[in-house]
Amino acid sequence: MKFNELNLDPQLLDGVDKAGFVDCTLVQENVLPVSLEGKDVMVQSKTGSGKTAVFLLTIFQRHILSKGKSRALVVSPTRELAVQIEEDAKLLSSGMKDYRVGCFYGGVGYEEQNNEIKEGLDLYVGTPGRLLDYAKSRKIDFRQFDIVVLDEADRMFDMGFYPDIRNMFGMMRDKEYRQTMLFSATLSTKVRNLAWNYMNDPKEIEVQPEEITVKNITQELYHVTKEEKFPLLLSILNKLNPQSCLIFTNTKDMAVEVSKRLNMNGYKTEYLMGDMAQSKRLETIDSMKEGRLHFLVATDVAARGLQIDDLELVVNYDIPEDYENYVHRIGRTARAGKSGIAVTLACEAYIYGLEAIENYIQMKIPVHWADEDGLEKIEDKSYGYHYSSRKKQSSQKPARPQAGGRKDLRTKKQTFRDKTELSKRDDTLEYKTKTDFDKIRSMTLEERMNYYKSCYGDKTAPKAKTAPQSAKSVQEAKKKSTEVPVTKTPVAEKTVKEEKKGFFKRIKEKLFGKK
Repeated sequence: MKFNELNLDPQLLDGVDKAGFVDCTLVQENVLPVSLEGKDVMVQSKTGSGKTAVFLLTIFQRHILSKGKSRALVVSPTRELAVQIEEDAKLLSSGMKDYRVGCFYGGVGYEEQNNEIKEGLDLYVGTPGRLLDYAKSRKIDFRQFDIVVLDEADRMFDMGFYPDIRNMFGMMRDKEYRQTMLFSATLSTKVRNLAWNYMNDPKEIEVQPEEITVKNITQELYHVTKEEKFPLLLSILNKLNPQSCLIFTNTKDMAVEVSKRLNMNGYKTEYLMGDMAQSKRLETIDSMKEGRLHFLVATDVAARGLQIDDLELVVNYDIPEDYENYVHRIGRTARAGKSGIAVTLACEAYIYGLEAIENYIQMKIPVHWADEDGLEKIEDKSYGYHYSSRKKQSSQKPARPQAGGRKDLRTKKQTFRDKTELSKRDDTLEYKTKTDFDKIRSMTLEERMNYYKSCYGDKTAPKAKTAPQSAKSVQEAKKKSTEVPVTKTPVAEKTVKEEKKGFFKRIKEKLFGKK
């Protein structure tokens, strides 16, 4: 079927001619006759089948028939896809007078997007987060939209946008008063059930659902170790010599590493990931589309909606952990009926995902071997290079204390104490030196008792009564009692006995307890 057979307005046919469209693809042939009648549709179609043109032509035709009163909203899961839809919309609507398209996504300032809203728009394209921001600030009224499109619907729900989509539909007019369309490469049962609540008796259209991948893609699989992956990639690039190549990795660090290593080996390469500045992301994508950049390494953030004309080669440097992402990755090549090559490198880290992929695409990916394919070994100028965004943590153990350190200082202090007189405040027993202490500790009980008697005498005798003393004599006696005696003489022995009365009794109580 040709586009001029669809009863499209002549203004739209001008845009179709500028886009180079002549014959309808299978999905366009099956869906456009239904959507142009204003009916809700749920469409499952493979990536690169032309489904974007389906909802854009439907939107434009409705706008023309309503004499400019229709307002449309297209919601996409990623910024890259939103920008791509905006570009396609401007191209296909080039024959329409004063048709205005605006794109809304995060990662950039609000000023330019605010100005677009103030000037007035006919088609709003954006991501859920930024669109909801404008709805909550009452700058965009969702009730104005009489046609709503969810592109990549399964991805929308997989990324956790279900609550956002539900909130958006809650702000819109009832489903009976709007046309709603869902498009995606894959539509699970869960997605169908969720979408059914927001659509008015939709017609489900499956275009070749059993053929998940594209026929024109040549798929190849190499079994390698992690250490052999990059040298094998160099050999593949050297043999195929592609004019454009998109390489997918599972992690951001690996994307940066592969990009830097390719640059070291003479391939001008950039990387693309989710947390890049939006201006840098768009600049990188534009460079790839315009042919100024031939090699791009990306995470799965670029797998959806990234449309590069005549992309020759897609390399799965890592097998995707989500089997559906395999379809979206390789779908970047062989678009619009063209051919392409998809090479997958299966290492021990991600080989577990291969079985799920082959079950999903219902085929075994042909296995190739480097020696049988005649791949030439290429010198890796980046050998040994590894990239990690994490701060390197020191693996060295704390150094042991040096001589003269804290432990050694404690030893010196203890030695000093051992050489000086030690005293116990509880019982006022004095030990002259460490030698005396060790001697007493090694004594038997009877020897200790005799030692204490020889030092302090017998404490069992009653204390002799003394005459009352004057205040002056009492002070002098206290002063003498606080002084530490240097030597014990027979003269001072009587005073010591008086002050140490009951000492022998206390020692027995400490050793044997009170009876």
